[in-house]
Amino acid sequence: MKKFFKILLWVVIALVFVGTFIFLFNNSKPKESHYAIVTPDTIDIEKSTVLTGKIEPRDEIAIKPQISGIISEICVEAGDIVHEGDVIAKIKVIPDEQSLNSAQNRVDVAKLSLDQSKLEYDRAKQLYDKKFASREEYEQSYTAYLKAKQEYDAAVDNLSIVRDGVSSVNAQSSNTLVRATIDGQILEIPVKVGSSVIQANTMNDGTTVATIADMTNLLFRGNVDETEVGLLHQGMPTTITIGAIQDKSYDALIEYIAPKSVEQNGANTFEIKAAIKVDGDVQLRAGYSANAAVTLQSVEGVLAVPEGVIEWVGDSTYVYVLTTEQPQAFERKSVVTGLSDGVNIEVRSGLSGGEKLRGNIINQ
Repeated sequence: MKKFFKILLWVVIALVFVGTFIFLFNNSKPKESHYAIVTPDTIDIEKSTVLTGKIEPRDEIAIKPQISGIISEICVEAGDIVHEGDVIAKIKVIPDEQSLNSAQNRVDVAKLSLDQSKLEYDRAKQLYDKKFASREEYEQSYTAYLKAKQEYDAAVDNLSIVRDGVSSVNAQSSNTLVRATIDGQILEIPVKVGSSVIQANTMNDGTTVATIADMTNLLFRGNVDETEVGLLHQGMPTTITIGAIQDKSYDALIEYIAPKSVEQNGANTFEIKAAIKVDGDVQLRAGYSANAAVTLQSVEGVLAVPEGVIEWVGDSTYVYVLTTEQPQAFERKSVVTGLSDGVNIEVRSGLSGGEKLRGNIINQ
């Protein structure tokens, strides 16, 4: 019995050894490769690039107050359409005590001068009427009275401006009324009723009460890599697509390419601007993220093959032309290539169009 198990063990070991040898032998044999067959085709090829950026109005105006104070009323909302001269907000003036006292003192002095001139004028008029004073003396007193009255009116008007910010002579041009300086749409009102505002001066830019822009005159502002900027030029057409607006694109023309690059994420890029042709179907909003597709180069009706068919060796390019189908055999052939769109590449010479070319391996 022991002898039987011993023989069986040796038989199993032998079978395992032989099976392993056969398996390794079969795997070591070279297997025949089969390739997909590709034929050249006549197509149009475009080389394009996509620039990322956003939509901006060409002119965005920040409206500043002409006087410091507190917002007492806001007359518009973001999104409203306004015209030049429309009132955007009203300001309540908080007068400076020193300026207010000075203006009040000027009024008091002017009032005293006016009263004195009025008395002298009345006396001169009575004497003139009774023929006791010359016409010259009467006219001098009348002129002095008019000057004193003018000075008093000016002092009162100045006090009104200092105290209330409103001229008593011309209330329509009051500095307390913040008005639109252009026709357009209100983009933003960063202040609220009760907010303090400061007028623009040499030491301060002033508080922005509102921003206004003409939303019918828009630009795409984006950046292009330095490797592609040389292929762009002013007047080149581009197509703008906006992520927030589906199934809609806009035509645009490049009108500005920055002469100096800026560094972004370790790469040198150049700013470009393209004027968008806006239609009235969809309202565009400032700040929309957008992409601009620009056709850099294009050829029509050229012989082309998939890029995977081409073999690059230094500056030379080759294809493999099918010579026999069973088994597959190929002949290496030199070709001259042209424009590529990343998928297909133009073949300028070396092929007639009827060849069968080696493609990717489909099985082994």
